[in-house]
Amino acid sequence: MERFRVVIVDDDDVSLENLDFSLRKDTRFQVEGVARNGKQGKKVITKVRPDLLFLDVEMPDMTGMELLQDIRDSISWNMKVVFYTAYDKYMIQAIRESAFDYLLKPFEEQDLQDILERFVRQKEADSRIVPYAGTPLHAGQTFIVFTPTNDMRALRPAEIGFFRYCSERKQWEVILSQQPPLVLRRGMTAEQIIQYSPCFVQIHQSYIINIDYLMIIKDSKCLLYPPFDKVDELLVSKKYKKELQDRFCL
Repeated sequence: MERFRVVIVDDDDVSLENLDFSLRKDTRFQVEGVARNGKQGKKVITKVRPDLLFLDVEMPDMTGMELLQDIRDSISWNMKVVFYTAYDKYMIQAIRESAFDYLLKPFEEQDLQDILERFVRQKEADSRIVPYAGTPLHAGQTFIVFTPTNDMRALRPAEIGFFRYCSERKQWEVILSQQPPLVLRRGMTAEQIIQYSPCFVQIHQSYIINIDYLMIIKDSKCLLYPPFDKVDELLVSKKYKKELQDRFCL
């Protein structure tokens, strides 16, 4: 049976040991690392690559939110974060930081079990609907993407005009017809996006278009068919232009 890797980052020895003891009673989970401050926490998280992180909010060298912000761009795997603290005033901020859940000290065993059960259920659900398994999907086939809060969204290529990379957030977003842009979970790469459908083609380090909507390339810009005909930002970089022309005889 696969065991989920757990890391605990907490400067309170009693709280850390209590949580460690309770987690070790559940055979589905394996505590593979603990840290007592943010600096140690970064090293342990990078080394272990945990499935589940219990993170204290207030530590001597930094807050849990600061640690989470520092490591976000380096997290390339699906890690759920549970903020572990005695201060419920942080709950709203924890939600804003896309925490999976929130565990108050001292915790009740049932509260911890509820979190673990929800974690396992979501993992099982994720494994049943993995959108890409090595073979590109057909152009019309529905596929699943994940949002920054790990919600799952079903999309069809026909409703997508293009993908745009936001350098400030370091996240890709989907530009949809008659809907607001949909931000994707951190860690999503251009290589992963173009595997969703053969009609997704990269034209720039910041743009992936749906080739089915491409009307013409003019002055190194892609102009699309309606409903995306008002878009004029789709620059084609030299790196991708020749490949695009050769592939589609443009």
